[in-house]
Amino acid sequence: MSDIVIGQGADGPVNLRLDRANRHGLIAGATGTGKTITLQILAEGFSAAGVPVFAADVKGDLSGIAAAGTPSEKLVARATGMGIALEPQASPAILWDLLGQAGHPVRTTLSEIGPVMLSRLLELSDAQEGVLTIAFHAADEKGLLLLDLDDLQALLADMAEKDKDYSAQYGNVTDASVGSIQRKLLTLRTQQADKFFGEPALDLSDLMRAKGERGYVSLLDATRLIEQPRLYSTFLLWLLSELFEELPEVGDPEKPKLVFFFDEAHLLFRDAPKPLLEKIEQVVRLIRSKGVGIYFITQNPADIPDTVLAQLGNRVQHALRAYTPAEQKGLKAAAQSFRPNPAFDTAEAIQGLGVGEALVSVLDEKGAPTVTQKTAVRPPNGRMGPLKPDERAALMAQSPVAGCYDTPENRESAYERLKGRAEAKVEAAPPVQAQPAPAPQAQPRTRAPAQRQTAAEAVAMSVMRAAGSQLGRQLTREIMRGILGGFAGGARRR
Repeated sequence: MSDIVIGQGADGPVNLRLDRANRHGLIAGATGTGKTITLQILAEGFSAAGVPVFAADVKGDLSGIAAAGTPSEKLVARATGMGIALEPQASPAILWDLLGQAGHPVRTTLSEIGPVMLSRLLELSDAQEGVLTIAFHAADEKGLLLLDLDDLQALLADMAEKDKDYSAQYGNVTDASVGSIQRKLLTLRTQQADKFFGEPALDLSDLMRAKGERGYVSLLDATRLIEQPRLYSTFLLWLLSELFEELPEVGDPEKPKLVFFFDEAHLLFRDAPKPLLEKIEQVVRLIRSKGVGIYFITQNPADIPDTVLAQLGNRVQHALRAYTPAEQKGLKAAAQSFRPNPAFDTAEAIQGLGVGEALVSVLDEKGAPTVTQKTAVRPPNGRMGPLKPDERAALMAQSPVAGCYDTPENRESAYERLKGRAEAKVEAAPPVQAQPAPAPQAQPRTRAPAQRQTAAEAVAMSVMRAAGSQLGRQLTREIMRGILGGFAGGARRR
């Protein structure tokens, strides 16, 4: 079983050992220095070795891994200089999209994501998180399935209506907290995040497929998702947690069961409370025994907490620029995380790297980090650029999961149950007795303000007042006849 060739160093090829690939890794560097290409060649290498890969495609250009590349003369010369023969070929790929537009829909149920992660997604206060936790607990006790946002909103409405009952049984439930949660759920809907919650839920086995001897590369389209960083990071954290919970222990296998690339990793740790950071650290520490390797991609290693950074054994560092004191601090931290090479100063080398160059230190057969090497990263075998829309559509049509997730399901859950109870309560209620209408009360007469009347108006008013009696009606006829006769007489001579 061959290792993955990263590139060429001063002492020869620099390879990543498959039997140490589940010890996690880091790809770091400033924008435009080659992180995406490094991610692509690693994903291609794992796929060729039969290892399934999951990666978030933040910029959209990683999708080119599903198409064979067309190397330029410059790339061919670069590969030849490394002693590498380029073999343009596509990697088998499955396209996913939380919004269900650029890939197969990805869904999970609210019950699976749980109140802790949902609270982070909604940015709830401690009091609001407490109410949300009560909602999930009450749903479990009452046998109410929480699958989508409709279910949770129906339950919250029930809690608001029966707040005293819920407070007495589970703890304080205030209308203010319930209202705040409902408003934030509405915000999720406006961002189309409600498409993520529901069924059919993602089957983890679909991320671990193989096509012959090659592992599938599952690509999550994140070009729009990254605009909602909370949803992006919460989804990936949920996915890691599900893998940790569901996969069996395998120890240190000859090659990983799955490799997980977490791009824009700083979003996972930004503003994360201490309990969540501890959860992430635990997952990273223990999931490698499930055969899963996690590779974080970020601009600066300082974006990742030291407790997590210490567990990333395989490291690829592209160029960093250090102009501000904060950047200089990050550069120093990055340099100190590498095993020194007597041939050069690590910090200076990081600043002097060109595009497509990196400092690389990987784990050896004993699990110890190798001496850091200046490495020219090899060109990928797949396309360096995004798929075209027609290529994406064709790939989805031929996908092994085509038709499995495309149509949402809606089985009976909390929304239907609570709605049915409310309707049954209305039907069982006794009919409301009609109450006699109250007698009309005499309204005091009000005198209209005096206005000037013309002679014709005065006559007309007198006519209308007289019209209520027989005499009045006769008088009316006489007057009207006289008026009409006068008009007629004025019109012609007799």
